Amino acid sequence: MMELIIEELAEACKGKIRQRGSRRTVTGVSIDSRTTQKDMLFIALKGESFDGHDFIAAAYEKAIAAIIVNTNKKVNYSPLKDIYIIEVEDTEAALKEISRGYREKYQIPFIGVTGSVGKTTTKDMIASVLSYKIEVLKNLGNFNNQIGLPLTLFQLESKHQAAVLEMGMSSFGEIETLAKIVTPKIGVITNIGLSHIEHLGSKQGILKAKMEIASQMSSDCLLLLNGDDEYLAAMRSEDSPYKKVFFGMKEDNDIIAENIINFGVEGFTFDVRIGGSKHFYRLGYPGIHNVYNALAAIWIGIAFDMTHEEIQQALNCFMPSKMRMEMVNLKEIKIINDAYNASPDSMKAALGVLNSFADGKKIAVLGNMFEMGSFSEVAHRSVGDFIADSTEVDILITVGDMAKWIAEEALEKGIKKLKIYILKNNEEAISTLQEIIEPKDTILIKGSRGMKMEEIVKYLQERS
Repeated sequence: MMELIIEELAEACKGKIRQRGSRRTVTGVSIDSRTTQKDMLFIALKGESFDGHDFIAAAYEKAIAAIIVNTNKKVNYSPLKDIYIIEVEDTEAALKEISRGYREKYQIPFIGVTGSVGKTTTKDMIASVLSYKIEVLKNLGNFNNQIGLPLTLFQLESKHQAAVLEMGMSSFGEIETLAKIVTPKIGVITNIGLSHIEHLGSKQGILKAKMEIASQMSSDCLLLLNGDDEYLAAMRSEDSPYKKVFFGMKEDNDIIAENIINFGVEGFTFDVRIGGSKHFYRLGYPGIHNVYNALAAIWIGIAFDMTHEEIQQALNCFMPSKMRMEMVNLKEIKIINDAYNASPDSMKAALGVLNSFADGKKIAVLGNMFEMGSFSEVAHRSVGDFIADSTEVDILITVGDMAKWIAEEALEKGIKKLKIYILKNNEEAISTLQEIIEPKDTILIKGSRGMKMEEIVKYLQERS
């Protein structure tokens, strides 16, 4: 990041300078004393299980230039010599205000991506396409929330010509806060599913929360919406100051995928129809949902004056983030590592990918889906119903007290060929897999983040 003047930072976050240091600028921003480096600004955040104020001394030992602390915290300043000390009422709010000010130094297009399912893959695909031609910043891992996204912005450098930023949320107002920081020129909403319905009450509530991405958009901005999603399609009739672009497979969209041919694990070919012209594309990545993700990336590539040949070359190089439909080929078996998170829609999409594998047994290891609230049993049972009606799964292993509803629903459907194990934890799943795995089997591992189902993936990799 470019150097920032400390006194300007204090002004931006309405902080009080308690002590001045010898260095006037900082060369980076950190909230973790373990990764803090010389001449950085350390912001002491308070989390659910930690308090950054407890690690001020450790950060100071790294030769920081400044710290931001909470006014109400009792901090011993006497050992903190020769650095700036800035006091604020809310250190998290200070982080956001400083990042907003830093973002404003860059007059480049910012693209915001949100949605219930597929936002990370869509973000990665858009960034992959644009990176074929220009320098692009994107957020890594789970840096898509109220803390992660502001920290991502500090990675901006003069070389960057665009930024593609995923925006996550769990309640109302969170995406609007991020939109105020980023002020995206282009927004993308992938779909409206059941993720976070526990906090948002209904799909209509989820739609309202996701639409916050457009809260800062004006007449020169664009919002891309999945026109095949019934909730997003309804936005066609809504007035807005910005232009709306709809993507999907139905005829009333602005960019349409048609003549789709499914090659299973090898991906798809399809024609893209846009503005009266048609172009052939190949996507070497399975799952029909990825065709939707590709449509958003293709449209944005065109908006950045890329040719269809350039976009295709970029898609050929696309690689998803870790633990998101990550294909792991071991000596004897294949793993679909989708252990990062789970919702009914994403589970069904992952099961569809498992269905495309031809050799050996198809084994689905599915864990609890959290944040479903009163919809939890219905949500889990809908996955069991999907397995019964729409998949060729040979073995179903459920992990957790809620995932058992998936198995129960499949059993109630009377599937005779499906072998089912209802287990309590990852250790039991590993023990069961030890007994049943055979060469050429394909194993899908999926559950909510709190289930830590990557532990199962790690075992399988070490076993090979």
